[in-house]
This record gives sequence, structure tokens and C-alpha cells, in this order.
Amino acid sequence: MRRTLLTSALLACVALVACGEKPQTSTARKADAPAYSGTVAATFAAPGWKPGDAASWEQALKKRSQGQNEYVRGSTP
Repeated sequence: MRRTLLTSALLACVALVACGEKPQTSTARKADAPAYSGTVAATFAAPGWKPGDAASWEQALKKRSQGQNEYVRGSTP
């Protein structure tokens, strides 16, 4: 009986510790940049896209999404 009580108390303590959550307060804040501003490495940029140019970013996204559109592709059975 004593061993069972000790085991259940130990399991209850482990369960309570596992449910604890650390506070997520952070003083460091990252300023987000627009997506079209570019990447650090030019090797990750798509060909024909100019970093910092919003119009070329939109054009690249439109071209990429047209390739994924099944209605535009004209699927044949």
C-alpha cells in the first residue's frame, strides 16, 4: 500500500512538471522585411527576379502559380 501510494505520488509530480510551460516573453524583436526585398544569397533567387523590385516579385509569383493551375494546363485524359 505504501509503495503504491509513493508511486502514484511520484507519477502525479511527474505529470504536473510535464504540464508546466515556460513564459514566452521576449525582449528581442525581429523587424520583418517584405518578401520581395530579397535573400542574402543570390543563389536562392529565381532567374529573372530582381531583389527589391515588387513588380518583378508579383510577376514571378503569377508565373509560378499559372504552372500549378490545372485549368490553364489543359489536362487531357
